[in-house]
Amino acid sequence: MSTYVGEEFAPEEADILRRYFTNLDGPVFALVNLPEVVKGALFARYSRSPKSLRRLFLDEFVGELDISGDITIDATVGLRRAEELYDKVFFEYGDDSVAQLGGVHLACEQASNLLTKVLEWGRLMSYLEQSTRYIAYDSRIGGRYRFYRDPELLGSPVGTRYVGDMDRLFDTYAELVPRLQDFFRQQFPKDVDDSDFVYRQAVRAKAFDALRGILPAASLSNVGIYGTGQGYEQLLLRMRAHPLPEARAYADLMLFELRKVIPSFLKRVDLDDRGVAWSTYLSTTRSEMQAEAARLFPPATPVDPAPTVTLTSYDPDAEVHLLTAMLYPHVAVPERQVEDRVRALGAEERLRVVRTYVGERTNRRHKPGRALERVDYRFDVLADYGAFRDLQRHRMLTVEWQALSPRHGFTRPEAVDLAGAAPAFDAAMDRSAALHDLLVDRFPAQAPYAVSLAYKVRFVLQCNAREAMHLIELRSGPQGHPAYREVAQQMHHLIATEAGHPAVAEMMRFVDHSPEPSLARLDAERRAESRRSAP
Repeated sequence: MSTYVGEEFAPEEADILRRYFTNLDGPVFALVNLPEVVKGALFARYSRSPKSLRRLFLDEFVGELDISGDITIDATVGLRRAEELYDKVFFEYGDDSVAQLGGVHLACEQASNLLTKVLEWGRLMSYLEQSTRYIAYDSRIGGRYRFYRDPELLGSPVGTRYVGDMDRLFDTYAELVPRLQDFFRQQFPKDVDDSDFVYRQAVRAKAFDALRGILPAASLSNVGIYGTGQGYEQLLLRMRAHPLPEARAYADLMLFELRKVIPSFLKRVDLDDRGVAWSTYLSTTRSEMQAEAARLFPPATPVDPAPTVTLTSYDPDAEVHLLTAMLYPHVAVPERQVEDRVRALGAEERLRVVRTYVGERTNRRHKPGRALERVDYRFDVLADYGAFRDLQRHRMLTVEWQALSPRHGFTRPEAVDLAGAAPAFDAAMDRSAALHDLLVDRFPAQAPYAVSLAYKVRFVLQCNAREAMHLIELRSGPQGHPAYREVAQQMHHLIATEAGHPAVAEMMRFVDHSPEPSLARLDAERRAESRRSAP
């Protein structure tokens, strides 16, 4: 386990924290004895703050709570009786659905960007991750830049090189942040109606967006997770089977903390004939598939050229199936009969059904019903790892991704060129690639730590039309990062043209195909300030 940089708390602070956090000295801990609304608000604030969760709680939340009656609270109070009940229903009788009834807020701090993708893989959990748009990565923790230091790697002959090259990447980032901020201030002067705070935040976000590609995948992040016992069990089984040592180490930390809160739900995780057998199965099949894939596609296999987004699979009869699903709940006949009637409809009548079903959507949060889940799309995407990080968090997608490496090249934002920072940016990319290539033979699982977020990774997004609507409308918004905006815009275009589903594309009326705005976060910052100043 990498050396965790702990925090110092005053005695009176520690006295408060013990009532609400399962430990005060580790990177993984659970929240207890707090109202659900407080935990939700705390995690929401967490995603945009450079502070640890415990410090954030002390600085911004304790003053709003009545803690006078909580002095004797202990996180284990009441667990014995609950354990007896759940042992009988869950463990003895195997009723897994019971494990969906107990949930925990868990914080995982100082996790690498490789680990955050492992943590956020499951559908049936909720996540909030620290954003590179709001956090300046030139700041340090315990005097060191914020990147993961794998113990095995650091103890090897290349450990010094790893730390040195990582430091140089962060040095470059730190040197270019003020330079890009100056550039954006020159390009986009402050509007007289904007406050200094709003303008400064928008400029910072723009600079951080332009330079996040320099940050390596080892960059540290904080992740807030809320999930049920069942969700955590499945997550831990996957993590314990994962080839990344960091994932296995955090799995042990998470299991230890979760057992303080929902012990009965997690009894199977490390039993030889239960969880250990499941994790072994996952690990074995992964290893055997890697060997089989290497046999069919040796390392020297040439890579065919491909666009950023390719639509690889769709239903040619999607329109008929979609309208059938729209009409089915409102009739009293078999589905096949509904489908036959739909096939007899003309183009105008079909559009009328679609428009009636969708209704008057006044904003993107007005979602049509589940008929849209009848139609599926599969996209093969080649985008930078920064864009992948944001798109991967859409839990209703089926997402599979290939190993991160420098193999597919990198993206360099136009603003970096215009600001005259391209040579420094490119030098950072060369350093990143060289370090990856040095590590990959000896440390194949850890080598991606060295890869900067600007390097491209190939991944598959498979989704139904309802999830496609949500993703494309959200990620094409003008406040979004240009890297994932492009992916979302191309997905929408391919649905309308290559798939030949204009009716589906028309439903997505809040897709934004406009060029990149001047200061992407300016309008959002204005709205936030307006809400703060409202009585």
